[in-house]
Amino acid sequence: MEKLNYPEIVQNILENHTKTCSNSHTEVKFLFDTDRDRYQVINIGWQDLTRVFGCIIYIEIKKGKIWIERDGTEIGVANELVEAGVPKQDIVLAFKAPYKRKFTDFAAS
Repeated sequence: MEKLNYPEIVQNILENHTKTCSNSHTEVKFLFDTDRDRYQVINIGWQDLTRVFGCIIYIEIKKGKIWIERDGTEIGVANELVEAGVPKQDIVLAFKAPYKRKFTDFAAS
């Protein structure tokens, strides 16, 4: 069986989030570092007099696994990855405490 292209899958999923998360007050930007396999979606702009700047999604690919460090979506990036064919044992919910990860259906590390 052919190995899935994790960087490509992650980029496609996150690019879709940049299209669906935008609103009239802020911009949603997709940042990626393909040399180090780091991918991020951020929200940036102004809402009235308040500065908006925050990380919506942050993912790293390390040692053949996809580490979800931040997931501020309703659907859940892990669910989208599974839907794209990524096995659960290759997805780490890094935003959960290490001792809690073993109670999920996903990889502990």
